[in-house]
Amino acid sequence: MKTETFSYLPSMSREQIARQVAYILNQGWMPVVEHRERIDPAQTYWHWWKLPLFRSPTVQDVMDAIDACRAAHPDEYIQVSAFDRVRQGQAQSFVVHRPE
Repeated sequence: MKTETFSYLPSMSREQIARQVAYILNQGWMPVVEHRERIDPAQTYWHWWKLPLFRSPTVQDVMDAIDACRAAHPDEYIQVSAFDRVRQGQAQSFVVHRPE
C-alpha cells in the first residue's frame, strides 16, 4: 500500500532515515514519532509515540524514539512527522516501519 511520497521508493535504510531526520532538525522543525495499526485512507489520525521532541533533539534521540516505538509496536506502521512552528502545520512525514 502506498502511504506517502517515499512509499513509491524502496524502503529506506537506517542511514537514509537518519539523513531525513537530520534534514528535519536542520529546518528547525519539531519531529514526532507516530504509529497506527493499519492504513485506511478514511482515517488520517496516527497515535503519538510519547510527546513530540520539543527541545532540540539530536538525530540519535529521534532514532532512539523510532526504535522504542518499533519495539513496543512491531505489528504497526510507524512514521516520523515534522511540524513547522512558524507555519503551524505539518511540513513532512514518512513511514519508517511497515509490519510484515
